[in-house]
Amino acid sequence: MDKIELKSAVEAILFASGEPVSAARIAIVTDSDEADVLEAGAELAAEYESQKRGIRLVRLNDSLQLHSAPEHADAITRALEQRRAPKLSPASLEVLAIAAYFQPVTRAYIEQMRGVDSSYTVGVLTERGMIEPCGQLEAVGRPTLYRTTDLFLRTMGISSLDELPPLPEISGSDAAKQLQEKVDALRAAEEAAAKIESEAEAESKEVALEH
Repeated sequence: MDKIELKSAVEAILFASGEPVSAARIAIVTDSDEADVLEAGAELAAEYESQKRGIRLVRLNDSLQLHSAPEHADAITRALEQRRAPKLSPASLEVLAIAAYFQPVTRAYIEQMRGVDSSYTVGVLTERGMIEPCGQLEAVGRPTLYRTTDLFLRTMGISSLDELPPLPEISGSDAAKQLQEKVDALRAAEEAAAKIESEAEAESKEVALEH
């Protein structure tokens, strides 16, 4: 399969799926190398963005996925009459930060880091698909281990956990302080995005009233 055919196949598979598809799986069904599939995905992603297309292709670890261009989120919401996903609460951001940096983690570990009961927040994030069970710890009671998901990567706008800012090699109260700073950074980023979205929505309503 030549490069043009492979790009076309990748696009078709991702469009039909609607979910992340591993490059390895695409390579098998297209009789291609995984590296060629990832390269085809990168070229498609560049084309979509440079041509200001309404879709984007993102890489999530070693998987690929198509999604709508973020700048059209408001139009999509109004056209399809969808409710926006609720903002992540401070508690959710704290749990996500702990899970992202120290995964796989147990609920008890999260609670030890936060100093408060986190069962509700862990349950909510699991239901929303931001974290998922990934096994059990070989310890008394065999507690469930959790890790972040591809949806977490998309929400945070990164392709892999390697893109997270590194934590310093420290321990104790200094480590907790550094982690809190990362949590605050995530919270500030989401609040900024929410503010921009709110301002865009208000502007859209004003334009609609003028007409």
